[in-house]
Amino acid sequence: MDFSDFRDDLDTKENKERFFAGIPKTPKKAVDKMAIYSLFLQHIIYSMNESSTGKNGAKAAVVVPTGFITAQAGIDKKIRQKLVDDKMLAGVVSMPSNIFATTGTNVSILFLDKNNQQDVVLLDASNLGETVKEGKNQRTVLTEAEEQQIINTFNQKQAVDDFSVVVSYDDIKAKNYSFSAGQYFEVKIEYMDITAEEFDAKMKGFTDNLDGLFKESRELEEEIKTQLGGLGYE
Repeated sequence: MDFSDFRDDLDTKENKERFFAGIPKTPKKAVDKMAIYSLFLQHIIYSMNESSTGKNGAKAAVVVPTGFITAQAGIDKKIRQKLVDDKMLAGVVSMPSNIFATTGTNVSILFLDKNNQQDVVLLDASNLGETVKEGKNQRTVLTEAEEQQIINTFNQKQAVDDFSVVVSYDDIKAKNYSFSAGQYFEVKIEYMDITAEEFDAKMKGFTDNLDGLFKESRELEEEIKTQLGGLGYE
């Protein structure tokens, strides 16, 4: 949406509490690409009933550009800080690219819950889905099994290698308020026990391969010089 004509009308003292993180500026070009999602998100957060408790507590699900979940400054970062500091984030699911046929923008889904005072689920579903063609466009579609996988993992707050993590609000603060699951995945290093003889054999193999590449490079260099010489160039 382009709301450039009345953007300044929203920037008032009366709206400071509602748009606590700020109002996005109007781009000099392509005003239709204004970050209006940040206004909708702030409005939703403000509108969630703070007095609600129990099963009927305020909840919301909001689609945002995936860039929102890791932005290091500005309005996006301030919104993430509020969600964490006020403990109202249930989790985040990062979706595959081209999940919408009309745009290639990568998106994530924020799940807000005023009752979630403890663990948060961060899930990376970006590698799921299968590509289908719809008219002239291609999009990624999740299978029923993949949808159920996401639902079960999220609802049961499961940690699955390279797919999901369950973190505390303090964990998120320590990661500069990042909502990206990938930044919390453990880096795994596999070690292999080998004998000194096996190590020497591997190193000889690497050295011989490198020598062969160097020799091939020199031969190609001479060939290029010969070809250029035939054209009258040195």
